[in-house]
Amino acid sequence: MITKTGSAKWSGGLKDGKGTISTQTGVLSDEAYSFAKRFEGEAGTNPEELLGAAHAACYSMALSNILGEAGMTAESIETTATVTLDAGQGAITKVHLDVTARVSGGDEDAFKEAAGKAKEGCPVSKLFNAEITLDATLS
Repeated sequence: MITKTGSAKWSGGLKDGKGTISTQTGVLSDEAYSFAKRFEGEAGTNPEELLGAAHAACYSMALSNILGEAGMTAESIETTATVTLDAGQGAITKVHLDVTARVSGGDEDAFKEAAGKAKEGCPVSKLFNAEITLDATLS
């Protein structure tokens, strides 16, 4: 079993409060977050941005693994995960993965198949109760 931690502190009400977020490694250490950063476009981090980064990283690694199992080598994989929070529903309803990869020894069909398998098999994908869509481009 592998365990990692993240932590958050919050003080005040939802709209006027302020918080900080930290990670076990210290990559984030008391990084500020707030209602305005999350819902009003103020500069700074928020939970959805962090989930997007985690999903993009996990997906890229899963794709690399699946490509390798199929005899292909990923020279580069660039993934962006766009996380949609529907404030009315109070839920993350969609995540869109946009990946561009350069792959040695692969063809378009094999790449698309691997990309789809990675979308379904990535541990972070399995975490979401949301529609996950994918655009995969072989460059």
